[in-house]
Amino acid sequence: MSHELTTYMLREIDNFFLQKDEPVKSCLLFMREFIIGYDKNITEAWKYKMPFYCYNGKMFCYLWTNKKTGQPYIGIVEGRKLEHPLLIIEKRSRMKIMLLDAEKDIPVKTIEEILKMAIDLYRAKV
Repeated sequence: MSHELTTYMLREIDNFFLQKDEPVKSCLLFMREFIIGYDKNITEAWKYKMPFYCYNGKMFCYLWTNKKTGQPYIGIVEGRKLEHPLLIIEKRSRMKIMLLDAEKDIPVKTIEEILKMAIDLYRAKV
């Protein structure tokens, strides 16, 4: 009996997640599904070699990891217009990020608050 292997190409965006080590991989995969499922107007795109999420076609947020520490985070594109104690700007002029601890439970309520604030901004026409 012969077994055929089906080979298929994963999209770059899928590879981004799958190439991460645990627990960062699970953290980012959870965030991916959470963001996509948060609002029907959010879509996923591969931009600037990173997973971006668009709200009604406009760049809204993205997922990334800190190059030095490997710590995952969510970046909010119009973050400078939002005030939340867990959003930090660092050296960015436009975006703010929220660091995630892959070793702990994701603070879902906090992320919902931030996503709601950001969506409200987009509904008000950024």
